[in-house]
Amino acid sequence: MTEQPEPEDEFLDQLGQRVRTMRGLRGMSRKVLARVSGISERYIAQLESGKGNVSIVLLRRVAVALGAHIEDLIPTADIAPDWLVIRDLMRKATPHQIAQAKDVLSASTSHEHPAFAGVALIGLRGAGKSTLGKFLAQKIGWTFVELNKEIERLNGISVAEIMALYGQEGFRRMEQTALTQVMASKEPMVLATGGSIVSEPVTFDLLLSSFYTVWLRAKPEEHMARVRKQGDMRPMESDRSDMHELRTILLSREPLYARAAAQVDTAGLTVEEAAARLIDTVQPVLAEAGDAPIRAARAR
Repeated sequence: MTEQPEPEDEFLDQLGQRVRTMRGLRGMSRKVLARVSGISERYIAQLESGKGNVSIVLLRRVAVALGAHIEDLIPTADIAPDWLVIRDLMRKATPHQIAQAKDVLSASTSHEHPAFAGVALIGLRGAGKSTLGKFLAQKIGWTFVELNKEIERLNGISVAEIMALYGQEGFRRMEQTALTQVMASKEPMVLATGGSIVSEPVTFDLLLSSFYTVWLRAKPEEHMARVRKQGDMRPMESDRSDMHELRTILLSREPLYARAAAQVDTAGLTVEEAAARLIDTVQPVLAEAGDAPIRAARAR
């Protein structure tokens, strides 16, 4: 007979998996997490492998370093993705809003779908979101917006400085504000998002409900080569296990990226080939919306 694991051992194993997954979602290496949390990299490795019986104080430090709530790290029964959105919205709600939410949840109420804001490209760094996004926007005559640059413009400092001054949680707030503001223009756009936007439930839900989202995929090796070519090594700078960390990040985010309306695999394609595939992918939804420019895009 197969020996069943002890409940405590299973709990620690699940806790380690959650920490590892959350770290991957945030795009942080163990070395970076160790430096930010003040906990040794060796201890974090033990925690992630289910061998570290962490105290609540140390777990809180890990959560803070990850820009997460400590309860996000505690193993619980499987829950629907929308629950995370509802939970985070309730945290920010006023007493009146909470009362309204209670009324809505107590009865069946219909709501209008958010206005169509355009096409949003999601995916890991090096997927080609900026390059292909500019190409698509030019072809269909829409505005191209790079969300990280909007965050920098609105706050007057770089993303790196925002992370250093305000941490993950501060950056996520600014990201959500920037997304809301670019949507307020009411003009259809092609939006290139940051690779980790999927890790913030409320912001990602807003993106999914307002844009036709496309996941740009590539092989890990291609992601790494493109990132190195750009000279951007976040979060793998000075880390010997670059590829391992990138695979961890990609594995953690894949279920969230997969919630996109469509996927475009750019592996092994030239920019022109990938752009053509992207145009083919978005053509039906834009044609349905009555946008003529896309019909002539392939002919140009």
